[in-house]
Amino acid sequence: MWRACLLGLCLLLGACAARTPLPDTTPALVAALPLTLHIQREQAGEQRDWLLVLQAEGGALRWSLLDPLGMPLSRQLLEAGAWHNDGLLPPNSEARELFAALLFALTPDAQLATRYPAGSWQLTAGQRQLAPQWRIDYRAPLDFTLYTTDALTYRVTALTSEDGS
Repeated sequence: MWRACLLGLCLLLGACAARTPLPDTTPALVAALPLTLHIQREQAGEQRDWLLVLQAEGGALRWSLLDPLGMPLSRQLLEAGAWHNDGLLPPNSEARELFAALLFALTPDAQLATRYPAGSWQLTAGQRQLAPQWRIDYRAPLDFTLYTTDALTYRVTALTSEDGS
């Protein structure tokens, strides 16, 4: 009996430890907000397109993930280093992990050392890595691909308005 409890506790702690780290305070990002991103999710040959709108709201960041028809898939607020559900949608752990990785990807190089724990990230020319599972390859500051350790990729590009801004 106690072995089953110990195993359950280890699995629970392992799941908590495997989460993508968040900064305690929100960094300034490489782009002005609001920011709209096109995300192409691909795994095992299956591709999905999503739209992500990132907005500042007081001291929080609002993350709204939508399908191509505009239906919300996840809405989260990041405030004081923690996620909060925004609205009546159920929690979406994949979206939270993606949002945390995107926050890291959008943080300027100069802020990484003060926002993320030492040893949790690496920076090389055109690439970043964030423990436990993310690699980011950049083509431009708002054009990059996120790779996970389980063969899941997210191609991220910024959407611009018709006036080019």
